[in-house]
Amino acid sequence: MKRPTILVLGAGYGGLSTVVNLQKNIGSDFADITLINQNSYHYESTWLHEASAGTLRPDQVRYDIKDVINENKVKFVQATVEGIDVDGKTVTTNNGVFSYDYLVIGLGFEGETFGITGLDKYAFSIANVKAARQIREHIEYQFATWSMEEEKDDSRLTIVVGGAGFTGIEFLGELGNRVPELCKEFDVPQEKVRVVCVEAAPMVLPGFDPELVDYAVGHLQSKGIEFSIGTPVVEATPEGVKIKKGEEEFEFIKAGTVVWAAGVRGNRLIEATSIENMRARVKVEPDMRAPGYPDVFIVGDCALLINEEINRPYPPTAQIAMQQGETIAKNLIALVNGTDTQTFVPDLKGSVCSLGEDDAIGVVFGKKVTGAKASFMKKMVDNRALFMLGGPSLVVKKGKFNLL
Repeated sequence: MKRPTILVLGAGYGGLSTVVNLQKNIGSDFADITLINQNSYHYESTWLHEASAGTLRPDQVRYDIKDVINENKVKFVQATVEGIDVDGKTVTTNNGVFSYDYLVIGLGFEGETFGITGLDKYAFSIANVKAARQIREHIEYQFATWSMEEEKDDSRLTIVVGGAGFTGIEFLGELGNRVPELCKEFDVPQEKVRVVCVEAAPMVLPGFDPELVDYAVGHLQSKGIEFSIGTPVVEATPEGVKIKKGEEEFEFIKAGTVVWAAGVRGNRLIEATSIENMRARVKVEPDMRAPGYPDVFIVGDCALLINEEINRPYPPTAQIAMQQGETIAKNLIALVNGTDTQTFVPDLKGSVCSLGEDDAIGVVFGKKVTGAKASFMKKMVDNRALFMLGGPSLVVKKGKFNLL
């Protein structure tokens, strides 16, 4: 009897969790499992804001996929996915065409520009390790160039961050720590540096407790960060961004660096399939399968899952993606064995938003936490994710131990 073929696309939190949980619970003869990923490494996307600001080196936020997979049970192929045919049950890559019996799509997110003119050309996006390195080097270049100019262009030292959601606020927290270091390194007076957060919505960190939001904003403002809330970006240019301040009122912020962190969407390859989707995100069935395709699972940023209590989608967090991967692994085993699949039920233990190296806000097990205690919890969450995917050895190799 032919063994089934399981194809997993993407080694983000969801895809890697699926594979790791599969290999824990099967024998080597269970199925032919192939993991396809563009890079030879997994990167901690929840750490990219640190690499972008320069408070972590890019190599610190990634590790080799082969460090966590069992090659006796899982075959890894480094390739770029170019097309998915869910009707013909094949996946096309730059390294060949792969057929499958069961498919797991975990291709991650893309930045969403909402059609704003110039954003795709003139703004950076905290999208991956390479983008994080580019942002870091660009900011350093602007500081270095300012220090060498005879006629100083102070706009080089202005950084605009678009978006006051989770990623934007965490990036601002790191900039709050990094800017004084850059000023010292490049002999730049700190009063010349301007960091501005621009947000179209009328609030910072929507969904967070207002008391915690006030704490976060106050903390960041104490580090010199400005907030322009309820002022959407309407255009990006090589010189900066144009924001709308009122019905007929606009302001242009001249800036050497613009980082867009105001929205994500699923991978565009999903839109090219016959799977029903919204902005490349699939409203999945309770067991994480794609509607109409019982052999296709969707995990992570590409999966749209509604929280029935508030009738809003669950945020596409690493915590949820890893739990989805665990359920998908169980459901794949069930399908191969001819038994019933199970419903995915998120087990939300809380959410913590970093405000830099030694400060954070969050709700953990129903309790609000701030400051050093919240920062400690954030690092524990990061280390736990490493442990769940790679065990103690990965925690020792990549974990965060500067806890206080």
